[in-house]
This record gives sequence, C-alpha cells and structure tokens, in this order.
Amino acid sequence: MASGRESNPHHHHEVFSAKNAAHLDTPLRRMIYRPERLAERYVKYGDRVLDFGCGPGFFSREFAQRVGEIGQVWSVDLQEEMLDILKKKLEPEELMSRIRTHQCKPDSIGLPNELHGTFDAVFTIFVVHEVPDPEKLFRELFTLMKPGGTYIYTEPPFIVSGREFRENLALAEEAGFRQVDRFWYFVNRAAVLRKE
Repeated sequence: MASGRESNPHHHHEVFSAKNAAHLDTPLRRMIYRPERLAERYVKYGDRVLDFGCGPGFFSREFAQRVGEIGQVWSVDLQEEMLDILKKKLEPEELMSRIRTHQCKPDSIGLPNELHGTFDAVFTIFVVHEVPDPEKLFRELFTLMKPGGTYIYTEPPFIVSGREFRENLALAEEAGFRQVDRFWYFVNRAAVLRKE
C-alpha cells in the first residue's frame, strides 16, 4: 500500500546520550515542564502507563506517584545506563514497586505479547525523532494500548520541524490513532491521540 512517503527518507536524529542524563532532571526543568501536571491531566489511579524513551525517569516518577500502588508504569529506554539512573533515583522514593523497566531495541519496543492491549496511557516525550522507523513505532504503540487509551506525543521544535511533526502525526493516524487535541507543551509541539 503506497502512502506516498516512501521517497522521503525518515528524518533521523541522534540518540540523547546517557552521559548527559543529569541535564534531563533538574529543578529548572521541573519548573518549566511541571511533569506532575502532565500526570494529573492524563494518568489516573490504577492505570497502566508506558513511558517510552523514559531517560532517567523525569516523567516516570510522576506517573508512578499518580497510578498508585495498584497501577503500573513501564519505563522503556534504549540505554541501560538511563534505566540504571532511574532505578537508583526512584528506589529511595519507594516507587520502584510500581515501575517495571525494559530495555528496548533500536527498531522495536519488544514488550511481551501479554501486554498487548493493556496500556491506558502512552507517552513519547521528546523521543520519536530518535527512532529509526516512526511508522513501526506507532503501530507497536497502537497494539500495546487499550481501546479508548490516550497517547501523548510531544517533540522539541528546535530539533523537530513543524513539517516533520505533522508527517509523524499522519503516520500515527495511519497506524490507527485519532488525533483529539493539539497543544503547546511549554515551547514544544504536542498532540493527544486516542485509540478508538
């Protein structure tokens, strides 16, 4: 099935190195991004949440607090070092009982089949531009989500152009998602999609 996009090579950007992980979790960044607000808006008590490209756990922490002891957060990252930082940080806060970590492959999330159709909310925060095949990623995310589930997709404008963002949204819609909202997340392009 031709989508007319085959001739466009996917935009591909560098993976943010775990060596710079400290830059991703600072008081200033917390003040700017207010991760607790994102969690309050899209995560409910008891939810199963996927934080894809979780890095050092900047958002996973808030999602874990929000899902409560009966919910679960799957924090997924390509770099084992990021997952190690997340564990070291969230262990003392006693949040690791609510979090499962998973190291993905560059071209696949690779979560077990029994998790298909079980996620209430999925977040890809500033990460899709690092993925070699966004089309495949969106299909995998769609498969992992429950019908009625919410998917939050956001990218930084200084790395991802408006055109690239729109192209990726079109790919997400081809994978089966329906766009329900567009907003600015601080200065970043963001969209809310739903699996009907």
